[in-house]
Amino acid sequence: MGKKNKKENKGKGKEKTAQKTERKAQKRTKKELAEKGEEDIENLIAEFKKKDKQQTEVVEEKCEPPSPRCSMTMTAHPDKEELIMFGGEYFTGNSMFVYNDLFFYNIRKNEWMKVTSPGGPPPRSAHQAVALHQCGGQLWIFGGEFSSHSQLQFYHYKDLWVLHLKEKRWEKINAPGGPTSRSGHRMVAVKKQLIIFGGFHDNIRDYKYYNDVYAFNVESYTWTKLDVSGTPPLPRSGHVMAAMQDQPRVMVYGGYSKERLKKETDKGKTHTDMFILVPEGRTKDDPSPTKWRWQAVKQTGSCPSARCGLSLTVAPGNRAILFGGVHDENENEEELEGTFFNSLLLLELDKCRWHNISIRGKKEESERKKRRRKVKDEDGEAMAESVECDDEHVHSAEDNLQQLSLEVDTQDEPDSVDTTYDDGIFKVTVGPQGVSADGDGMSELDMDVEIFRPSPRMNTVLVVKNGVLFLYGGLYEEGDKQVTLADFYSLDLQKLEEWNVIIHEDKKLQVWVDSDSSGDDEEGEGEEMEGACGGEEESSSDSEEDMEITFDDAPPFTENESCADYFDRCKDYWTQQARTINEDEHLGISMEKLEKFAKEICASAFNSEKSTK
Repeated sequence: MGKKNKKENKGKGKEKTAQKTERKAQKRTKKELAEKGEEDIENLIAEFKKKDKQQTEVVEEKCEPPSPRCSMTMTAHPDKEELIMFGGEYFTGNSMFVYNDLFFYNIRKNEWMKVTSPGGPPPRSAHQAVALHQCGGQLWIFGGEFSSHSQLQFYHYKDLWVLHLKEKRWEKINAPGGPTSRSGHRMVAVKKQLIIFGGFHDNIRDYKYYNDVYAFNVESYTWTKLDVSGTPPLPRSGHVMAAMQDQPRVMVYGGYSKERLKKETDKGKTHTDMFILVPEGRTKDDPSPTKWRWQAVKQTGSCPSARCGLSLTVAPGNRAILFGGVHDENENEEELEGTFFNSLLLLELDKCRWHNISIRGKKEESERKKRRRKVKDEDGEAMAESVECDDEHVHSAEDNLQQLSLEVDTQDEPDSVDTTYDDGIFKVTVGPQGVSADGDGMSELDMDVEIFRPSPRMNTVLVVKNGVLFLYGGLYEEGDKQVTLADFYSLDLQKLEEWNVIIHEDKKLQVWVDSDSSGDDEEGEGEEMEGACGGEEESSSDSEEDMEITFDDAPPFTENESCADYFDRCKDYWTQQARTINEDEHLGISMEKLEKFAKEICASAFNSEKSTK
């Protein structure tokens, strides 16, 4: 008994020491926040919730494309030709901004719609979203993180939300027994369950990575921590995960984690292993299996090199499409030199086999006709007669055939062998030896034609809708500068001819301020911008006089039009001018202040024009 009590007392002593250390750390953090004039992060979230309660109705309005951001989600609408974007974050070099914007992109019309719905989730990034057909369409969101502007404070969520798409109405799900708060996890739908694996929690002083598995039943609204046998993947976040379409199996690949070597020294690890999560027992009639097993699997084909920030989306036929990523040459958390990728990969989920996807390039119409006739001539007289058919019928038949093909190159096939897999959805032709996934994804055939591809990046969002791959944004680094992208592309997976540019990459959208820049200066700039489009004429600042910038190409004013009305009508032009000046003159104006700056230069031009008349 004495030994037992001694052990219990020792355990309590450790607990008290940990609590004392935590209290000291909290005091230290509060002191740092007070010096910076920053409010406690939980108060910031509470203020948002209070402000959100003032919203009483759903507001839908057409808008410009979203501002640059990363770590958001973009999900295909289950029933409409739409994509749904939620949340995300944007870092300016000295400030972090986190969003809870909800956007709908209409694919056919190429239009963006911003939806403001009361009672929604607070701002977050690195969350997960899954769309389901049931009940008129639902968008489920779990977890994520929120950061203060200074990044001295992080808050991780463990809340579950559902957006009822028909009414655009948010509902918070209050169900006990769910995962702990986290971000960087992954979530997929399997039958009537949402399966969540991995993620991490970071409170600046300490961090933890997870490898637990939870399931949420979307019919009974209940959480279950799954009983999983076998050797599990090591704890990680930022991995990719995909559910197979014809069987309740889940693939997990890669990811990132850190381990503490010394008190102030961490070492990062990029994972390259792959696991399959499979249910045990009879699952045919069980929509919500609770017993599962981990299976480590051997990968074949053109396996990608080690990288994190790799993005994945599922395509028909138990295939996944992946893009980008980054590999850090030196992972000591001090001086990281990253190599960014823009290779496009295909993974056969049921075979765990990798392929490189090559974009063929769009051929001229005359070349297509020649190639078609050549193929038909080789098939004999019966096919030769079809060449003489009406051109419209020939084109229609060939287009239908092209829509069934998805051609990829693989590295480990013999040079002289072509292998074809045809499952009725995709006809996958594995051709002669191509390049490895470490390369730029170009085959030798591509060298003759300059084929556009999105630039290298990590953490882009990928989504497939009706056989078309959509790629939006991401980020990369230029020295110490982190560039957040807002470009947008599509690729027909059935033709693989060329990337369609929906929104061009525009580096001028990026606002970057060195971390040692004075925050007071930025605030001063913001104060100068107040009331820029007011009724009284504003005097130009010294910096504007030095610039000597003219706006000869500005949209013309109309008679009896106020400055405010003129700015609203020509907002896109003046916002672009503000971005250009900010970039060229290295003003360091934040995204929040950019519109005010646009109003200021608009007012200056407006008043100057009025004074000359």
